[in-house]
Amino acid sequence: QVQLSESGGGLVQAGDSLRLSCAASRRTLRTPRMGWFRQAPGKERESVAAIRWSGLETYYADSVKGRFTISTDNAKNMVYLQMNSLQPEDTAVYYCAAGDRNDNYYYWGQGTQVTVSS
Repeated sequence: QVQLSESGGGLVQAGDSLRLSCAASRRTLRTPRMGWFRQAPGKERESVAAIRWSGLETYYADSVKGRFTISTDNAKNMVYLQMNSLQPEDTAVYYCAAGDRNDNYYYWGQGTQVTVSS
């Protein structure tokens, strides 16, 4: 089992930045990949970014490329999502997830709300 806990969400204005944090209870061989997802009201959950604990093989959705950066701190079992130039369309609940190398995610956090006002 892997417990995940997100933090860092909040209410910001367009153009502002936020850094989301995800604390993982442990790292496992089965879950070498960590991802950030988001779900806006009335929309399906979408993948935002992903990374291996090694720091390699990053992925970004087209909608966040150049604005968001995913990173890890292996010593602390932490995953971060630095979000810059936030826009109202980034408003969503953001979830952290742990998965395998094929992007099958097995463990999820409870989510943190990000609201961007115009």
